[in-house]
Amino acid sequence: MSVSQTRTIGSQHQALRDQVLDELRRRIVNGDYPPGERLTEERLAADFGVSRNPVREALRIVEADGLVTMMPRRGAVVATPEASAVADLFAVRSALETIAARLAAERATPAQVAELRGLLEEARDATDRDDLSRVAELNSALHLAVIGISGNRWLTSIASSMYLHVHWVFRVGAADRAPHSWKEHIRLIDAIAAGDADEAEAAARAHVDAAAHAARENVTRE
Repeated sequence: MSVSQTRTIGSQHQALRDQVLDELRRRIVNGDYPPGERLTEERLAADFGVSRNPVREALRIVEADGLVTMMPRRGAVVATPEASAVADLFAVRSALETIAARLAAERATPAQVAELRGLLEEARDATDRDDLSRVAELNSALHLAVIGISGNRWLTSIASSMYLHVHWVFRVGAADRAPHSWKEHIRLIDAIAAGDADEAEAAARAHVDAAAHAARENVTRE
């Protein structure tokens, strides 16, 4: 069992159910609890060092998120990304992230570009170390940073909920996607840094298309 799976919670200044929910989501999207794994209330309560009540409440929410499925005679099971859901996710990503990239190229400050390049360097290092959980976190952080730089609060609002699933789908195929994703991000950030809105939009579209193709292959292999 990994260090992340042995960590208990309860010391943070946050409602216990919310702490359990955050940690349960994190472990699912990072692959600590992989698709198909059974999650009993007893097991999760032991993993988190809490009673069953906050676990039960958290399971209801992650079921609504689509991260967990309730199976007859098995209870809660970590969901497997479905082809139709993945297709819908990437359709929204393509529309959202191309707009965000164009706006970011028009609006990014030198300090914001430096932040993006810092994330790129961290992602390169994590890829070289084969730290796939960190690569997935940085992938989400970089895309959310671009969306934030766009200055469009509607894009930011949509992305905040969508990226839970983006992170999850990326993590499932991170071993294959990480090196390609990092190189595609370089093209995107270079375009934003140059203030080239057309190239930024094209780079974002090519990146999301490549990610969608990889995700479809991963879903097909499941």
